[in-house]
Amino acid sequence: MASERVERVLLYRLGSLGDHLVALPCYRLVARTFPDAERCLVTTAPVSEKAAAAEAVLRGTGLIDRFMTHASGERNVWTLLRLAWEIRRWKPDVLVYLAGARGESIARRDKIFFRLCGIRRQIGVPLTTEMQVNRWVEEEGRRLARCVGELGDARLEDAASWSPGLLEAERTEARRLLEPMGDGPFFGFSLGAKVQANRWELERWQQLLTKIGAEWPGFGLVMVGSGDEHDASEAVALAWSGVHGAGPVVNLCGVSELRVSAAVLERATMFLGHDSGPAHLAASVGTPVLGVFGARVQAGAWVPHGAHVRVVLHWVDCGGCVLDTCIVERKKCILSIGVDEVMMAVREHVARMGIVRGQADATVMRVL
Repeated sequence: MASERVERVLLYRLGSLGDHLVALPCYRLVARTFPDAERCLVTTAPVSEKAAAAEAVLRGTGLIDRFMTHASGERNVWTLLRLAWEIRRWKPDVLVYLAGARGESIARRDKIFFRLCGIRRQIGVPLTTEMQVNRWVEEEGRRLARCVGELGDARLEDAASWSPGLLEAERTEARRLLEPMGDGPFFGFSLGAKVQANRWELERWQQLLTKIGAEWPGFGLVMVGSGDEHDASEAVALAWSGVHGAGPVVNLCGVSELRVSAAVLERATMFLGHDSGPAHLAASVGTPVLGVFGARVQAGAWVPHGAHVRVVLHWVDCGGCVLDTCIVERKKCILSIGVDEVMMAVREHVARMGIVRGQADATVMRVL
């Protein structure tokens, strides 16, 4: 289908912050392929305060012109009929399917749904096992690019493809929020993780950051996240403040908007956190990332993109369980990771990225 004949493109991508950040190269590919078309994203509304809406992630990028939202896991027939009616009324020419891999039967169901919405031309619906499964240590963004490969090159090796495209106003607000830090270097941190199985626990982060504050005197700490993480982050701030020689600490949880948080993290020396949206946010702006990950999903699938990213992960016999809450095994994957092990990884990543010298080492190799 010639791009000049396409007036409206419907994109389908569910999820929140990390889900949309890993899809940025594909969003840009769609914009390049259909530059004159109006682009609408069908997505889910946030399920909690921890989950950012797609519009908060993509606002100002010019990649998406409008949004249609529905509740996650919606099964109400009338609600789905309203969504179908809204899509039919908009009359899209093309569907670009960027949903996560949820099984071939669900992909076939979705294909029928969008056909009933009047969309004949459908791109990227993963109807085969090959398109449903992440290859070994293949990032989700790369799987999505394979699915929509008929549109062309997603330019996955270009760092700009993964960038959120920050605006100068967002960077200006970040500088205002960072005034208490002066001109000193700082670590970025987020305690957040949407699911219980991904949390390394508050006490371990307190111990780790206490060690970091002592080893890098004068460095500050800036914490980002949702409003419901503010109080727990204050406990981290208290531990950091108790370290002799540690720099200032600022808690921006619930204070800064999402894209302003990205601008804050853009100025950080390094980011530390869980398998979560903020880790993807930091990676997207080129900040070195050290993540502590559980093994609930296939290794590598949700590691943020880039050679400046390192994760500490223990693969265990129950790895790939995809559990949101781990009770029986007591989170043995992520809780088998010790504070000293992560501290050693921080030292190694600092050395690899040339942070002490103030410059990133372009030859750094990504380590899982």
